[in-house]
Amino acid sequence: MLFHLSIAAHDPRHVAEVIAEMWRGEAHYFPPVTPGSWIAMAGDDRGTAVEVYPIDTVLREEEGDADSFGDRTGETRFTATHAALATPLTQDEIMAIAAREGWPAKYRKRGGAFGVVELWIEGRQMMELLTPAMQAEYLAAMAGANYRTMFSPPPSA
Repeated sequence: MLFHLSIAAHDPRHVAEVIAEMWRGEAHYFPPVTPGSWIAMAGDDRGTAVEVYPIDTVLREEEGDADSFGDRTGETRFTATHAALATPLTQDEIMAIAAREGWPAKYRKRGGAFGVVELWIEGRQMMELLTPAMQAEYLAAMAGANYRTMFSPPPSA
């Protein structure tokens, strides 16, 4: 079960506000890791959230009995980090928000098993948005035996 994850963005406040909109949740300033960070809160019973840090922030381990910290590095490239987020919105509503933001978005069928809206935040950070119907497909596809069948390694030659 996912409680929260973090991503980096050029405009952390705006990105957090748009993610919160996808959940019909709220966005708040979130300075504990590094100044300029924001958090999108889903408003669900688990406190699901996405922390959005300034684009050049990396997390570093702090020595001894202390929390990790955000270090600004100047790095701004693409990232492999992504998440699949449930949303109560329809595909049309998601696409309208993406169009308003100028963020690329398209419907994709993953592994022929479940649909997602592939949304590229700021044109660089992928998020997969799942409408209620897509969530049902995802849950059916990702159940143990189904997942193993879909992603089992090929037989050795």
